[in-house]
Amino acid sequence: MPACNKLATITFIAVAMLAPLGKAAQAAQCGNGPGGFEAWKSEFAREASAKGVGATATSALMQTSYAGATINADRSQRSFNLSLDQFLAKRGASTIVARGRSLKQSQAALFASIQARYGVPPGPLIAIWGMESGFGSQRGNQNMLSSIATLAYDCRRPEFFTEQLYAALKLIDRGTLSGATRGSMHGEVGQTQFMPKNILAYGTGNLDNAANALNSTANFLRAHGWRAGAGYQPGEANFAAIEAWNAAGVYQKAIALMGRQIDGGQ
Repeated sequence: MPACNKLATITFIAVAMLAPLGKAAQAAQCGNGPGGFEAWKSEFAREASAKGVGATATSALMQTSYAGATINADRSQRSFNLSLDQFLAKRGASTIVARGRSLKQSQAALFASIQARYGVPPGPLIAIWGMESGFGSQRGNQNMLSSIATLAYDCRRPEFFTEQLYAALKLIDRGTLSGATRGSMHGEVGQTQFMPKNILAYGTGNLDNAANALNSTANFLRAHGWRAGAGYQPGEANFAAIEAWNAAGVYQKAIALMGRQIDGGQ
């Protein structure tokens, strides 16, 4: 074959091979406002269906709305930039500790069973419970699926929230969640505010139930290296598990400090 014809053939083959990739790359494009959400949603639903997501979940996805309040909250998480003392004051740490000590006593059997099973003492679990939902009183009232779909569409962190969206759709297909499930601004649900991927991996029952949520949280911490009897303050062995729970340094330190105070330390 002449060199020019050979080169043309190679070029044609390369273009033919890249064409499907280009089409895939254009699918379900992210956006920075509500304008493209409906088109993105339809394309994502087709992709999800092709990957085995069932009709119940894809139908629920198609009923979602662009969650402007979620986007506003995602752009204004200023409390994580506070000093530790400022953060503790803003989040009501003294109230969490006082109520946490009371709950540790009144629900001693529950916390003893959790510690026996997972090795996690009451303090950090109670601190997380209080910090995340005010001991179940503030679980959020946003449509979970709309929040997560909006964040998967948004160009700021689409990879992370696309994984969360697929997990949410799987949970809907299983009947664990529904298209009507309510949660917080980023799609967290339950007493300790689990994201869908963590529900799949560590959830133990209905997370609106406190005992289930606390067991699930302990399960998460153990899976991220928690060792029974080791310390959980910064620099100690179990602090890494708290770091895995939430990426914000000030949050991590607050949980460790409040947990120690609930467990009887200063």
